[in-house]
Amino acid sequence: MTFKKNRLLTSSLLMIALVAVAGCHKKKQQMPSTAEAPPTNAPAPQAQLTATPNVISAGDQVQLNWRTTDANSVSIDGIGDVPTSGVKTVTPTESTTYHLVARGDGGTADASAHVTVNAPPAVAVPSTQMSEEQDFNAHVQPIFFDYDTYDIRQDAQSVLSKDADWLNAHPNVKVVIGGYCDERGSDEYNLVLGQNRAQAAKTALVTAGIAADRLRVISYGKEKPFCQESTEECWQLNRRDGFSIDR
Repeated sequence: MTFKKNRLLTSSLLMIALVAVAGCHKKKQQMPSTAEAPPTNAPAPQAQLTATPNVISAGDQVQLNWRTTDANSVSIDGIGDVPTSGVKTVTPTESTTYHLVARGDGGTADASAHVTVNAPPAVAVPSTQMSEEQDFNAHVQPIFFDYDTYDIRQDAQSVLSKDADWLNAHPNVKVVIGGYCDERGSDEYNLVLGQNRAQAAKTALVTAGIAADRLRVISYGKEKPFCQESTEECWQLNRRDGFSIDR
């Protein structure tokens, strides 16, 4: 009887030992890592951007003014990284849209400001084109005569040829040919001499192809001298045929 009790006791102790050993091999429960903190609800960034003035002429300046909240970094296209708020003066050469991007823990926000650049006003350039009368005076030159004659000199023939070229190129222009004389001789004599000088020039121009009805002759004799001194140089200037547009 005693033997059975001892055997039963031994079996019970063995059973307890096996249970204890098995319990030692159970996995411990994994604790949550404190490094993996649950995400927080960070506020989304907000951004504002203005341009003053927003319509300018080329060469004028514009002031950009921006403000952001909850942003870690801010950039403006064409300018680069900027503070989270600030002011900057720019001089756009053409119409431009400035685009701002603000980035933060809660996301991204952007803002834009458009500047219209008008072309500079056209500068009025004085016209260099000559009037018809200025062109006439520049190309139709007077001819000069020797004393007491109305013969066309060789140098005068060259001048008349150029005068005829301009008149042929401007067929609507009519001309007054004025004959002039120096102070020597009577008024009556010089009026006739001036008439003959003007007529000689007309004949030469008609020969060069200018229609006779475009040419009117008149004698001024010695009444309208170009030079007042009684010298040969002055008298030569007064012995002439002058040309003007017939209005």
